Amino acid sequence: MVAAVSSSTASSATTATSGIAGTTSAQDQSDRFLKLLVAQLNNQDPMNPMDNAQMTSQIAQINTVSGIQQLNDTIKSMSAQYTSMQVMQGASMIGHQVVADGNTMGVSAGVGTAAVNLDADASSVQVQVLTPGGQVISQFDMGAQSAGTHNIDWDASKYTGSGTPTFTVTAKQGTASVGATPLIRDTIASVGTDSTGAMNLSLKSGASIKYDTIKSIL
Repeated sequence: MVAAVSSSTASSATTATSGIAGTTSAQDQSDRFLKLLVAQLNNQDPMNPMDNAQMTSQIAQINTVSGIQQLNDTIKSMSAQYTSMQVMQGASMIGHQVVADGNTMGVSAGVGTAAVNLDADASSVQVQVLTPGGQVISQFDMGAQSAGTHNIDWDASKYTGSGTPTFTVTAKQGTASVGATPLIRDTIASVGTDSTGAMNLSLKSGASIKYDTIKSIL
């Protein structure tokens, strides 16, 4: 007596095929599906054969799974190529000074460099330079400044600390506070990528920043 193969068998075949998606190649999935389909046809009940619509549905499902995997492989390949191109383009920035988000102060040849962005005109702009541990080592007044980005230069000739100093900025217009965003101003020493594939820039001060934090290249 020939064993009957019902719709539950068809469902099992589809489930088995879906279960291997993501762990095998699209070609392997197609081969396994066809073997299951042939076995199903060979063992079906002649009095109750598989419905054509059901067979078409299963074929459409395996084609969809294969297509999605091929699309994922293509996107991964394009992403890897884009990352490589981005790093190659980033190499052209080595040696250039950049302004980026951050509150560390680059120190080179006895000069500390940074920048600040003011949300509005300020009659007084005060800068404090701190050690990596947060101790104030210097403070000075930049005077009145207009809204926008301004360079900060600090005499670091007497700085003997081993770490990269940080800084804070307090700006006021009269007695009213003005928004002041601290910015890194440093020279790019090298470029690379992190574990996620995002491009990182190493600065001469030893700090590391992400590519998308750059405000301008000088």
